[in-house]
Amino acid sequence: MSAAAPRRPLVAANWKMNHLRADAEAFCRRLLAADSPYGREAVAPAVDAVLFPSFPLLPAVAAGLASSAAGSALTWGGQDLHPAAAGAHTGDVSGAQLADAGCTWALVGHSERRHDHGEADELVAAKITAALASGLQPVLCLGESGDERRAGLTREVLDRQLDAALAVLPRDAAGFAVAYEPVWAIGTGETATPDVCQQAHVHLRRRVAAQRDEETAARLRILYGGSVKPGNAGELFAAADVDGFLVGGASLDADSFLAIIRACA
Repeated sequence: MSAAAPRRPLVAANWKMNHLRADAEAFCRRLLAADSPYGREAVAPAVDAVLFPSFPLLPAVAAGLASSAAGSALTWGGQDLHPAAAGAHTGDVSGAQLADAGCTWALVGHSERRHDHGEADELVAAKITAALASGLQPVLCLGESGDERRAGLTREVLDRQLDAALAVLPRDAAGFAVAYEPVWAIGTGETATPDVCQQAHVHLRRRVAAQRDEETAARLRILYGGSVKPGNAGELFAAADVDGFLVGGASLDADSFLAIIRACA
C-alpha cells in the first residue's frame, strides 16, 4: 500500500506555549535564509513544512513568511480551534479567525488538549468538522498512554480515536493528516523505535483502508510525534509508513527544525 502512492513529506513545528514575537520573527528569518530549503533562491522544496505557533504569534509568523517563495510548501496553522463558528466562548479561537490569520492547518486532538482539558473523541470530531467548514486542513493527533500501552490497548485506543474522526470526515475530504503521538514518548526523552512507529502507522493506514478505501489510505500522510530530534529523524523517517513529523521541543530552534526537515528530504 505504501509504495503504490508516494506521499510528500510533511514536517510540523508545534511550538506549544513557547516563544515571544522576537523569537518568532527570528525563526522565520532563518527559514527564509539563503541556505534554507525555503530560502528565496531555493529550488522547489521537497518537504512541506508548517508552523503551529501560539495564537498571539500568528500575525508575526504570517508577516515573517510573507516574502517566502515556497508557496504551499511553507505554511502555518493554529494549535487548536473551537467547534463553534462564533459566540460567547472566552479564550477560544474559531476556525474562521484562524483562516483570517492566513492559517491553512489546525491541530486537533493533541494529547495535551485531551489530557489538560479533558477533550473527548466527540469534541475532537466536532473540531474537525469546524476546521473543514473554515477551509482548514486538520491534523488529527492520536496515541496511547504508557498505561494503555502496557495493558496491550494500543490498537484499541488508536481505533477509537481514528474512528471518531472518520465518522465526521466527508468521503471526499482531502488534505487532512494524522499524527501518531504516543503519549509516553512526548517530552519524556523516550522515543518510539522505528519498528514501533511502523507498526502503529501501518495499523492506522489499514484502518483507514477498511473504513474508507485503499486509495484514501495510500494518500493519507501519517506523521510521528514524540521526542523527535535531528539525531533520530533520519532513522524514524526510513520507516515506510512514516510520512513526516509533528515536532515539539526540537522545533523551537530553527536550525534543529531544518535539520529534521533535511532528514526527510
